[in-house]
Amino acid sequence: MKNIVGKSSSLLLTSLLVAALSACGSNQSKPESDAASAKAVEKAPEPVAKPVETKPVCKEESKTKAKSKTANTSKSKAVAPPVDCVPASAAGATPAPAGAAAPATAPVAQAASASGSYDLSKNKPVTDSTKAEAGQGTTVKGINDWQGEISGVPAANSRFTKLKIGMSQQQATDVAGQPTDQGAYITGKAFIPFYFGSDRSRWEMVFKGQGRLIFSNQSGFGSGYYLTWIIHNANEGGYR
Repeated sequence: MKNIVGKSSSLLLTSLLVAALSACGSNQSKPESDAASAKAVEKAPEPVAKPVETKPVCKEESKTKAKSKTANTSKSKAVAPPVDCVPASAAGATPAPAGAAAPATAPVAQAASASGSYDLSKNKPVTDSTKAEAGQGTTVKGINDWQGEISGVPAANSRFTKLKIGMSQQQATDVAGQPTDQGAYITGKAFIPFYFGSDRSRWEMVFKGQGRLIFSNQSGFGSGYYLTWIIHNANEGGYR
């Protein structure tokens, strides 16, 4: 009986000892696991946000690329351009001073008062009527759809300023008076085969101190002449 009690006591003591040792082991391992966890947390790097580029894009080519990229990735959100960005095209430009007036355009000279209803501001003076050439004056359109030309600059108080291209000989003499000399001559058109248009022949009137009037024949077989060229010449001698 004593042996059984003694064995039971030994077993009980052994069980208590084992339980105590296991409890100690579990208590010692806990702090180690907590420390390891803390170290792992301390060593783990914190996530760093990717920095946003704030550099303004001022070049025209870069702007185009940035716009196309933004349009492909985000259509709903508009990106405002940086305030302090200066376009490359305007970098070397010199700003105009405040209050500077715009360059004025040169006024077109008008000679209506000196030459009737025709503008002869581009004409050059004629000093020798015999050397005046067609095409050097001002081409105009007169009455009855006659095309003509006016050369030279009108003399002071010239009666030629009241004439109109397309007037007949009688109308012209009623305005300018009688010439000091006159006569007819043919042109190169008279030698064109089967040409029956106008200006095959001409009639010339000379007015001393004013210039000359050239009349062209009408088309067909008519005998009338109409004013097609006015030559202003204040130095006109009066004879052909």
